[in-house]
Amino acid sequence: MFTKKLIFLSLLTITTTLISGSQDVIANSVAKQSANCPGKNPKFSIEFLQTNNHGERYSKGINHVIIFNPQSPQLDFKVNVGLAHRIYAKDARGRFRREYVPKQFGEIITDANSQLNGKSPIAAINADYIDPKNQPQGLNISRGVEYSGAFKNRRSSFGISGGNPQQRKATMGTGSRGANILNYNMVGGNGRFYNQGRFKDICKALGEFACKGATNRSLVAITSKGYVIFLVNDVKANSNIQVSANNKELLPNQFDDVLTGIAKNNCLGTIKEGMLFDGGMSPGLFYNNKVYVENLGPIGSVFLIYQK
Repeated sequence: MFTKKLIFLSLLTITTTLISGSQDVIANSVAKQSANCPGKNPKFSIEFLQTNNHGERYSKGINHVIIFNPQSPQLDFKVNVGLAHRIYAKDARGRFRREYVPKQFGEIITDANSQLNGKSPIAAINADYIDPKNQPQGLNISRGVEYSGAFKNRRSSFGISGGNPQQRKATMGTGSRGANILNYNMVGGNGRFYNQGRFKDICKALGEFACKGATNRSLVAITSKGYVIFLVNDVKANSNIQVSANNKELLPNQFDDVLTGIAKNNCLGTIKEGMLFDGGMSPGLFYNNKVYVENLGPIGSVFLIYQK
């Protein structure tokens, strides 16, 4: 009888310890998720991270990601294009000058036109395609001044509206937006794979080469909570990358997996809108004085983020 009582007490102690340990693990897991869940922080502004193709944080992840809140009072925005003169400059007749020159990512994020109120950007991503005459192809608007090309009404574009920070809204669409305040900072792109919450595999629309050959990707997404995700996937950009089955180039049918994972793991809501920026030779991503991805081709425009 005494032996049975000892066994019962031992089992009770082990069970209590296991339950307590499980509760500690759950508590630690919740605390860790909360710490890495920017969407739960009302003061969140911007963060850089790397992920694998499931959208999980990974220090050697192939996906270089910037997530930010367009309504943060700590942030401001601007679009830059390759120009031979100061941006917003006018000619003798008072018309905006648009004399384009080819510029690569590293140039267009550091030239004089990349400054805003005397400050350099804290983050940047490549955006629009460039034509043979070095002109942007899509809809590009910088602080209300347009620098667009022949496809401005035919291709998708991404933008953040003007107004007070609390009024800012990230949008994605084709052509100018209905309300003028929305047409403030806009960049062209092409290849819409998310529209009003519905995902579409755009492999066939891109063509064989862009789908499976030129797999250097640069893309943007907007979540249901209004957050923005910039992502550049480039296996050649960083020798620190460890290529694996879940950490390699993205094909269009995987865009949903990685973006949904990023949104879920960072409490950003669900993915509502998504499109590609110029890929192939063009992807570039900059954050906090470091260029994480840069290729050799000239680009049509960049989207710049500033910290006040």
